[in-house]
Amino acid sequence: MKTLTNLSTKLMQRFLPDPFLFVIILTLVVFLLGLALTPSSPVEMVAYWGEGFWDLLAFAMQMVLVLVTGYVLASSAVFKKGLQKIAALAGTPGQAIVLVTLVGLTASWINWGFGLVIGALFAKELAKRVTNVDYRLLIASAYSGFIVWHGGLAGSIPLTIATDGHFSEDIIGLVSTGDTIFAPFNLIIVAALFVSVPILNWLMINSKDAVHVDPKLLDDSAEMGGTKPKSGQTPAERMENSVILSMITGFLGLAFILYYLITNGFDLNLNIVNFIFLFLGILFHMTPRNYLASVSAAVKNAGGIIIQFPFYAGIMGMMVASGLVVQFSEWFVSVSNEFTFPLFAFISAGIVNFFVPSGGGQWAVQAPIMLSAGQELGVSAARTAMAVAWGDAWTNMIQPFWALPALAIAGLNARDIMGFCVWVLVLSGVVIGLGLMLL
Repeated sequence: MKTLTNLSTKLMQRFLPDPFLFVIILTLVVFLLGLALTPSSPVEMVAYWGEGFWDLLAFAMQMVLVLVTGYVLASSAVFKKGLQKIAALAGTPGQAIVLVTLVGLTASWINWGFGLVIGALFAKELAKRVTNVDYRLLIASAYSGFIVWHGGLAGSIPLTIATDGHFSEDIIGLVSTGDTIFAPFNLIIVAALFVSVPILNWLMINSKDAVHVDPKLLDDSAEMGGTKPKSGQTPAERMENSVILSMITGFLGLAFILYYLITNGFDLNLNIVNFIFLFLGILFHMTPRNYLASVSAAVKNAGGIIIQFPFYAGIMGMMVASGLVVQFSEWFVSVSNEFTFPLFAFISAGIVNFFVPSGGGQWAVQAPIMLSAGQELGVSAARTAMAVAWGDAWTNMIQPFWALPALAIAGLNARDIMGFCVWVLVLSGVVIGLGLMLL
């Protein structure tokens, strides 16, 4: 395992481009595929790209807030102490790798945005406390927990088909989460990943080639606020350092969170996660000045998300409008039978996810094809939907799009962790593929 990991990390370090260059290359690849495989002309492909370029603006802002609000929350003294207590459970590099993987898996199963931020922040805390741990593997292990998100409580596809009025209701009706998220086959797949992924990450530990980081470089407390109010303040400065204003604002936010949970249950969509992070951060930082100082430091890490997401939206525009997604899906359907269909639906969704890295957007395009094919082959709508959902989560392991928040928090590049993540991709592909066919 160490030999294979050394090989993959060296290959990634040498050949994997920066995430921005990666999205540029993907853009060119999709443009050429559209010309080669569809009737689209060059002018039409350019039009599809440009017209779709801004379709992810709302989602991009949500992702920026995931990063900023999560980072700011973690910089507060209260949250740091909590992370430090959990991190104290690990005394060796092996224990640190297993612990951060389990935390990442658990947080991502609850909510994917929560998992992306908490896993990376916890990994940084472990790196401060555990000597000789490979920082790259630590962050990769935290990100590997993201593999379970679409089989968890916030999986967009199973939640969509359980919602009254969803766009596929005329084909399959309403599908309860008891048949998807909480179905025995799905829970067994999740449990298998909770066991196998931490073991795999532990097996990839290699003390000889480990990359260590000075704990002092990970301490951003001085940069992120914590200033004490000076004497002789102006009225404006007194308001900036007012604990009362922060408490009123924070408790107002908590009141809405309580109202939301009472009326909607434990439905942690991305907006409510950001809302919780934001207002807890205001409360925990005690004063507006301290909170804003932390925000100023946090936004420095958001550049990759801001500039790259529009390019992915343009890629989605070309994939959908040209019909490439339909062609990919129909080809996999054509070679399937009742037994292999869940596996091929899973693989096709994984391939499409490279170019359409949005679970909801991907499902909107693939659902009519996959659900109709599944019905003809006698495969239940629930299993078909979960096969596509797991495929969407699967190739995230080597898709820099979703790793951007974790990488920004960690201060690493995609090539630093992808050599490890590729083996998580291999393992999880086997576990999920077998589970979808055999269980």
